[in-house]
Amino acid sequence: MTPLGTIPFAGLRAGIVGVGMVGAVHADALRRLGVEVVGVVGSTPERAAAKGIAPAYPSIAALVRDAGAHVIHVASPNDRHLAQVEEALALGTHVICEKPLALDAAEARRMVELGEASGRVHCTNLNVRYYPLVREARERIRAGELGQVWNVHGRYIQDWLATPTDWNWRLDPLQAGELRAVGDIGSHWLDLAEFLTGQRIVEVFADLATVIPTRQRPDGPVESYAVASAAATVPVEVATEDICHILVRLDGGARGSCVLSQVSFGRKNDLRIEVDPSAGSLAWDAERNEDLWLGQRDGASQILRRQPTLMHPAAAAFTALPPGTSEGYADTFRELYRHVYEDIAQGRPSASPDYPTFADGLRSARICEAVAASAREQRWMRVDGEG
Repeated sequence: MTPLGTIPFAGLRAGIVGVGMVGAVHADALRRLGVEVVGVVGSTPERAAAKGIAPAYPSIAALVRDAGAHVIHVASPNDRHLAQVEEALALGTHVICEKPLALDAAEARRMVELGEASGRVHCTNLNVRYYPLVREARERIRAGELGQVWNVHGRYIQDWLATPTDWNWRLDPLQAGELRAVGDIGSHWLDLAEFLTGQRIVEVFADLATVIPTRQRPDGPVESYAVASAAATVPVEVATEDICHILVRLDGGARGSCVLSQVSFGRKNDLRIEVDPSAGSLAWDAERNEDLWLGQRDGASQILRRQPTLMHPAAAAFTALPPGTSEGYADTFRELYRHVYEDIAQGRPSASPDYPTFADGLRSARICEAVAASAREQRWMRVDGEG
């Protein structure tokens, strides 16, 4: 892997579709890698220009034709992903798309087909995999150091939608899809459960709850995590879930559970995951992402601070700064794109990409659909494609 401080991707040009908070994070990560961000496309040219991220263009076609973009990053609302990915691939660019990849598994499956047929690099932006100590946890489990995985459990809870006046496009199922908390944050936790354990989720049992059934929607757009203004609002009935509890069964015999919430006061980005194998446990917390808890029964449990010399080489390769100089959320995007752009620089995907592709986005969509079906039918539901 190319070391930090070099500019391996000079000459590559990226365009970003979507100028909200996440689009800005994409741009920052790319610039740190030496990738030129040549332009953005927003919901309107005026809004895109006002953000000041990069020059605004009216369309993806203009980004490719006039700005010479080699790669399109799709960071728009979910209902636009399929059409924008299809357009970008048809124009010959590589594509990185935010999660959830699509509104449903059928759309995600179509995107996989388009990506594979194009011969271009395609990626689903599952950035949480790229915290260094997530990688360390995975390597310890893969190496068999902790024995057979029995159990995986945790939560992903937030408070940014905790009052009736909080509003975001994700509350609209026409833009975001049938599931909200599950699709938005649960997709990360469920992906981590599979990524860490090396096992696939085959069945789910889910309970969904909408605890704020009526919300006040502002007349204008509200950016993610922004405080709504005092502008005029209209009451809107909400059908998507604020809270979800999920039980899972994995194909290696492990059991799991997670709690998802976007209405937990005081919790900003509280993603926790713990894995219990037969010879020890480990736990990781996104709000304390520089630490990995290692649990023992007969000895002292330990906290491993991020330090490359104490980590598996395969995990240490995902950390760029020395110990004590914190790496965080924005760095996960940089590390993900470092791997993706190594393939882009070669002009094609490698035989075994070490980053999440559209196939991983489809996998996530299938699990989410099983969660929705389980909640409707109030029973265990098989994940499509398993068994």
